[in-house]
Amino acid sequence: METRTMFYDTCKSPLGPLLLVGDGNALHHVGLPESRHPLKPQAHWKHAPQVFSEARRQFDAYFSGTASAFDLALAPQGTEFQCRVWMALREIPYASTISYAELARRTGNAKASRAVGLANGANPLPIIVPCHRVIGANGSLTGFGGGLAAKKFLLDLEQRHAPVRALALSP
Repeated sequence: METRTMFYDTCKSPLGPLLLVGDGNALHHVGLPESRHPLKPQAHWKHAPQVFSEARRQFDAYFSGTASAFDLALAPQGTEFQCRVWMALREIPYASTISYAELARRTGNAKASRAVGLANGANPLPIIVPCHRVIGANGSLTGFGGGLAAKKFLLDLEQRHAPVRALALSP
């Protein structure tokens, strides 16, 4: 079996340094600084800042409010169900939120809220795959691998930079 060379670097962010991990063709992980299970560089990974220049540029644009989406090659590893949940997360519009129940419905099983929450928590590409946009049914901020303060920061950032929606005027 062929082993793929993995590269890493960090990216400055308002949340603290993000750990970027990829194979030179696609991004595999984004490690958040306040994660419950922090991602650390492995001995066999190679430090290669040049591999992540585009990812750093896009993170800078996101955090400055000049970009609302990422256009990077991604290679998250997970079960078929997890991958389906992560694809559904990418469909949540910028500056919008949905509940875990709604995310479960969108993945094809309205009764799978708990499983969807676990898949959401296993997301290896937070921010890019916007798991922070999933909230409790009552509107509360629940569960985020980077901590609730980071989740609140990301949601507030998106609200501040969201395009102004036109109001319908009554005749």
